[in-house]
Amino acid sequence: MKTASERHFSPGSPEETPLHKMLFLPAAALCCLCSALVTMAAEQLIQDDLTLTRRVGESVSFSCGGTEQCYGTEYGFWYQKKNKGTFRVILRIYTNNCGVRDRYGHPQENDFLVAKKQNSCELKIEKVKPDHSATYYCNCVKEDTHNRYYRIFGSGTKLSVTDEQVVKPVVSVYPAASRAHLEGNSSLLCVASAMFPPLVQFSWKRQKKNGGEAEELPPAEGEQLELRESGRTIAIRMVDGSDSDTYKYSCWVKHEGGTVEAQTQQGITRLSVCLFVSVCPSVSFQSQCRVKLLCLLYTVLIVKSLVYCCGLSLLMILTNKGASTNCTHAD
Repeated sequence: MKTASERHFSPGSPEETPLHKMLFLPAAALCCLCSALVTMAAEQLIQDDLTLTRRVGESVSFSCGGTEQCYGTEYGFWYQKKNKGTFRVILRIYTNNCGVRDRYGHPQENDFLVAKKQNSCELKIEKVKPDHSATYYCNCVKEDTHNRYYRIFGSGTKLSVTDEQVVKPVVSVYPAASRAHLEGNSSLLCVASAMFPPLVQFSWKRQKKNGGEAEELPPAEGEQLELRESGRTIAIRMVDGSDSDTYKYSCWVKHEGGTVEAQTQQGITRLSVCLFVSVCPSVSFQSQCRVKLLCLLYTVLIVKSLVYCCGLSLLMILTNKGASTNCTHAD
């Protein structure tokens, strides 16, 4: 009999799927994906370290919390993923005593150890080498209320083996123009730049202007979009515009070098028009942003018009071809 960690589902073959059902596969797949993402966000293992930077020869440990939710504390896995590579399992462990159960022929398997720390199991490398640079994920199997089993992962910890120094990010917060402002909402833009390693994690807090303690921004208040480009990472957060006179907002950026906070310097109802989420310190630069915004808008309209015209042309060609065929058969 297979253990819970070895059970899987075998999808049906394409030949067994009726044509009319295949038309609904994209929508069904999207719904399943959304459900999976929500489940993963709510029920994932805890890896507190976004990144870890080490020099050659130093030791490193990767933590993994939340294993008490794993199926009977039976088994847990550690995976390695290198840049442009696939997930590769390193070993399987007993999550109750952190003993190694199986190894899977990983080329570096002898470099990895498992150590128990408080209520979690850590993956450890005594002496790191450049080819240990990768992202490491912990994983286990969980049982739901219907006795079905599924895997949950940690968010991953990226190891960089380099001589570069860890540098904290420079963080700034700005009001950002958005279409949502017309609907009573506003946007906040948080820019983290000049950091190493480049990975950061954003969170938001708000505090009443007349005093009081800062509180975490409720997740239901809005959505957050994150953009990454060379040298910086940007987060755009939607907030309720009706609260602009009550609260002031701050952006918290978690980084290996420490957590950095930045507060809004002006009311969120004063908008700075800047589509490409860059800092707009001068009027001339704001003008450039407006020009880029208009150029992008016109480009999108032109592309939509071209696609529409091409679609109509193709439809007319097919219609005329069908009519010509019918006439030929009639003759």
